[in-house]
Amino acid sequence: MKTDLVALAFLMGLATYPWRALPLLAPGIERLAPPIRDYLRLVGPAMLGALAAVSVSVVIDAARRPSLHVGIEWLAGAVCVVAVASRRGLLTGLLLAAGLVAVLRAMGLAPLP
Repeated sequence: MKTDLVALAFLMGLATYPWRALPLLAPGIERLAPPIRDYLRLVGPAMLGALAAVSVSVVIDAARRPSLHVGIEWLAGAVCVVAVASRRGLLTGLLLAAGLVAVLRAMGLAPLP
């Protein structure tokens, strides 16, 4: 397993976490203006969609035949949606989805795209 980009991913997480966590952690968020509240509530689903979308790629093999690759992130996205719908909490769904991807990649069942 290559770990050369772990530090970069950690730094990017530190840079983007405050914006992603704001809807989960901000006290009094219900007092914000409705358009701002709606925007902040959509940050999580937008992140989830972006993460799932980058896991789809078209791979061209040596014979120049294209094939569609759908990564494990789509399964993780579905797990997150189900968890959020049933538990009514975005944090639980995101943790389950990230945990699923981490475990499957550690087992070698979901290689990086």
